[in-house]
Amino acid sequence: MHIKITAEQIHKVYAHFKQHQEHPGKWPAENPVELILGAILVQNTTWTNVQKTLDNLRPVTNFDADKIIDLTTEELQELIRPSGFFKNKSKAIQSSLQWFKNHNWDYDAIAAKYGKNLRKELLKLHGVGQETADVYQVFIFHQNHFIADAYARRLFGYLTGTEFKTYQDLKAAVTMPDDFTAADAEDLHGYIDNFGKLHKKSADFEQSIFGNFEI
Repeated sequence: MHIKITAEQIHKVYAHFKQHQEHPGKWPAENPVELILGAILVQNTTWTNVQKTLDNLRPVTNFDADKIIDLTTEELQELIRPSGFFKNKSKAIQSSLQWFKNHNWDYDAIAAKYGKNLRKELLKLHGVGQETADVYQVFIFHQNHFIADAYARRLFGYLTGTEFKTYQDLKAAVTMPDDFTAADAEDLHGYIDNFGKLHKKSADFEQSIFGNFEI
């Protein structure tokens, strides 16, 4: 796939969102532990199911990492059952939380230690794929990365007339602006996902704020 989406084009899409759509708000999490949980639990399911799981975990653990780590495998699996794939996701949760604990939850020190290899280290964790790694980098480490999730692939597929079949197809095509802050990267993701939840078909796009938009 040879199509490229330039930093200038990302700026243009972002500015269009800011002009025509309400601010997306922040990722719904009280602390980084809840964010980690959400990023893993949302894999292959809806946020409605994730919310049910978080509602199960909150009174038992208060999203305290040590309390979650200390749960037995069976206890954790039962609590996260509403999100599906609970056996694999329980391993992923334990793996990520233990890794951050081993690094003293010091995000700046982790980023400094691994530098450009941070993504590779994150991808070594059980159950952390490309999308989850990007979510960690944007929302936990506050770095400027593009999250090429299903909503993003659909939006940029419409805007470019190209089918992005995989996460990597779109990820490789996008160049994020150097002057984007972490907050810009967070907001862009939020704008895209909020838009994507409302516009799922070509006809929806044609009637949307991007109906006559040229990227």
